[in-house]
Amino acid sequence: MLANGATLGYKKKTGSPSTYTDLPGLKEIPEMGIEGEKVENSGLTDPHKMYEMGVGDLPDMVYKFKYDNTKADSPYRVMRAAAESGEVLSFQDKLKDGSVTEFDAQVSVKRTGGSLNGVIEFELTMMVQSELKYTDPA
Repeated sequence: MLANGATLGYKKKTGSPSTYTDLPGLKEIPEMGIEGEKVENSGLTDPHKMYEMGVGDLPDMVYKFKYDNTKADSPYRVMRAAAESGEVLSFQDKLKDGSVTEFDAQVSVKRTGGSLNGVIEFELTMMVQSELKYTDPA
């Protein structure tokens, strides 16, 4: 499946609106899932090393967007304000097939550099503060 059609929406954790607002200009989505840590826990009589599943870790979750700072409600401005305040927002990552992942996160925003005929983007990095909630398509 192509990533085409994927969206990222956000909402405040409390108050209104209670629905997700899509962030336009999404260009790239990150890998999604928890990588469990392999913890070695071998006894002296074990025939080989034995492992247990440790606490999982999320890979870096960085979304890339078209850079647009022309309006007060542009994703760059809205997410930069959230980063500056340290506010935890709720996010909804939705794929074209209807697969949905929801999570809460603090964000950081970084505008990328550019060169001749190179596009400028901004990167939205998530510091996830909740479980990942998966909803499969119907």
